[in-house]
Amino acid sequence: MQRSSFCYVAGTPVLETQGLTKHYTLGQETVRALDRVDFTAVQGDFAVVNGPSGSGKTTLLNMLALIDRPSEGEVLFEGRPTRRLSEGELALLRREKIGLVFQTFNLIPVLSVAENVEYPLLLTKTPRGERRGRVAARLEEVGLSGFEKRRPDELSGGQRQRVAVARALVTAPRIVLADEPTANLDSATGRQIMELLQGLNRDHCVTFLVVTHDPSVLDYAQRVLTIRDGRIQGEEKRGAPRPA
Repeated sequence: MQRSSFCYVAGTPVLETQGLTKHYTLGQETVRALDRVDFTAVQGDFAVVNGPSGSGKTTLLNMLALIDRPSEGEVLFEGRPTRRLSEGELALLRREKIGLVFQTFNLIPVLSVAENVEYPLLLTKTPRGERRGRVAARLEEVGLSGFEKRRPDELSGGQRQRVAVARALVTAPRIVLADEPTANLDSATGRQIMELLQGLNRDHCVTFLVVTHDPSVLDYAQRVLTIRDGRIQGEEKRGAPRPA
């Protein structure tokens, strides 16, 4: 199914959870950070998971990013169960098919803008010429052509987040997971970042999942999932999102 204002392709889910549960033991108490979460994202999806602090948003993101393992249940990537994969196999999946955008940018301060974006391609042993082409293309898309040699401390918060977005997309991932991408930005810059993500979702047909407590982010979603106490409380399907 194709909609005019954004990309959405029905078919095999890119990412899916089945009964996803994560619990921690604190002294004599067991805390269920996630409790039997079922979730599906298909190609071109733009989903926002919204909830207050302590609701389980970050735990869910870590599970979907294959950074942490579930206590029960399963995460399937392109239909493939991941719970029994080795750490090396999980790292390969993350490196090649999952882009991550962090609240605190997580740029390497001693590297230039171009080097920060290029870094994931070094891990995948992408040839030098191809690396340069991909880095240049992604920086142009996020509006940072001409900033290649600057260091992170020479950039504004919004520019740093744009570098982080370019880095997340440079490997051509199937899905980009964004953790509170507007939290450290003023409202105007936050809107610019969300418009950028929405445009990239449309242009590349890459799946985006944004975890946030910022209500303004919901305006950009195709669908909004509300999480509280580790459970998905409901899902709201939106019409055409705000134009990028």
